[in-house]
Amino acid sequence: MSVAVTVRVPAKVNVQLAVGAARPDGFHDLANVFLAVGLYDEVTAAPADGLRITAEGEGAGSIPLDATNLAARAATLLAARHGRTPDVHLHLKKDIPVAGGMAGGSADAAGALLACDTLWGTGASRGELLEICAELGSDVPFSLVGGAALGTGRGEVLTPLPVGGAFHWVFAVADGGLSTPAVYAEFDRLTAGTDVPEPAASPAVLAALADGDATALAGALANDLQTAALSLRPALAATLDAGREAGVLAALVSGSGPTTAFLAKDPEAAERVAAALSASGTCRAVRTAVSPAPGATVR
Repeated sequence: MSVAVTVRVPAKVNVQLAVGAARPDGFHDLANVFLAVGLYDEVTAAPADGLRITAEGEGAGSIPLDATNLAARAATLLAARHGRTPDVHLHLKKDIPVAGGMAGGSADAAGALLACDTLWGTGASRGELLEICAELGSDVPFSLVGGAALGTGRGEVLTPLPVGGAFHWVFAVADGGLSTPAVYAEFDRLTAGTDVPEPAASPAVLAALADGDATALAGALANDLQTAALSLRPALAATLDAGREAGVLAALVSGSGPTTAFLAKDPEAAERVAAALSASGTCRAVRTAVSPAPGATVR
């Protein structure tokens, strides 16, 4: 019998999230500059008599443990493509905030896909794995790839980006989650009747990443969903203010939120900001991490 396979997969932060108007299919065209950060979930795939999901760690009690879980869907899609039944026990060891705008569910899906491919010996090509990732969700392909990338289309078409140095982040985890569809719906409501520009990657963001220049990146960070996230969760403004008062280079909502992200000058500054945010009473938990980070990796 095959032994269990464990895959480590990173969280992400969007250093730019440019959002176009809603398409006829309900999705939005994006220019999404992903940066993988060193907060990881681990997905372990083990032989089983059927499909079973278990979880532990950060927010594990709030995720579905049935066939609707994105990791379960990943296993099911891979099995169907290779003419087998998805007989696997997937154990999710959570460290990425759940429903926090850091692609935790997408990370688990990418991790499950790679773990099952390895466990079953399906021999899927990188291209096939990325196709399945795109079918699962807009953020899943990047969770597989990691590093830094520009996501276009609805975010699933990836172009790898060079990164010239390390960037130091502090993440403030809010109480409760925010629904990504709800944030996009609020974006649509707030922009109704306006001319929403076509999304395009910011040359300043791409140059700052390539140069490893945190100060330049701080001046170029942008998230078109931030106003919508703040509209749905006004309390996040206090968290952003607390981080700014602690001396960060920049502060923004991470993706669709409600996690907020703070770019610090160096590791020492990140620790100072983390301590200030912890003491501010404006968030549930605080984490520090460095980017870029590798994508889904068999341990």
